[in-house]
Amino acid sequence: MKDLWDKRFSSDEYIYGIEPNEFFKSQLDKLTPGRLLLLGEGEGRNAVYAAGLGWKVDAVDFSQSGKIKAERLAAKKKVTINYIVHDLSDYQPEPESYDAAGLFFLHLEEDLRKKVHKKAIDALKKGGRLIMEAFEKEQLKYDSGGPKNLSLLYSLEDIAEDFIDLDFEYFAKEIVELNEGKGHRGKASVIRFTGIKV
Repeated sequence: MKDLWDKRFSSDEYIYGIEPNEFFKSQLDKLTPGRLLLLGEGEGRNAVYAAGLGWKVDAVDFSQSGKIKAERLAAKKKVTINYIVHDLSDYQPEPESYDAAGLFFLHLEEDLRKKVHKKAIDALKKGGRLIMEAFEKEQLKYDSGGPKNLSLLYSLEDIAEDFIDLDFEYFAKEIVELNEGKGHRGKASVIRFTGIKV
């Protein structure tokens, strides 16, 4: 899997564009900058946007190619991000250290998904926000991106169960029009979620 993503990210083109995820931007713009954790950050578009707002960003992904492109984008935008190359299966973020955490189109097998989601919750300070967007199971009907394996797509029940300990602020299944580079383009079935650690 790592080799697949390294290869995918090795082109000069940013597969998902250089602009932040729309839902992430809408949620982050409401918050006072602090410390932010982004898991499965890929080519760095969300990390660079957040850094531009004054967030101190830790971005984690197992792709070295992703890191190179993220740091290139950060340099172009004249911001600094801390990009850590690490497999999420054994990455351990600092507990209760982040004001916000983001997970965007991070599709994992069920056991690993639950572990990573718990790590994201544990990393938040009290009052910290978790923001995520992921493809919902009906995404199989669309060709706008995402896994073609049903077990890697999420249901509302999956997300509700994983984040039950948070105070739900925004939680919806939506049909949206994605325009994120060539990787995510067109009509899509997504789950958007924001929760607060209490």
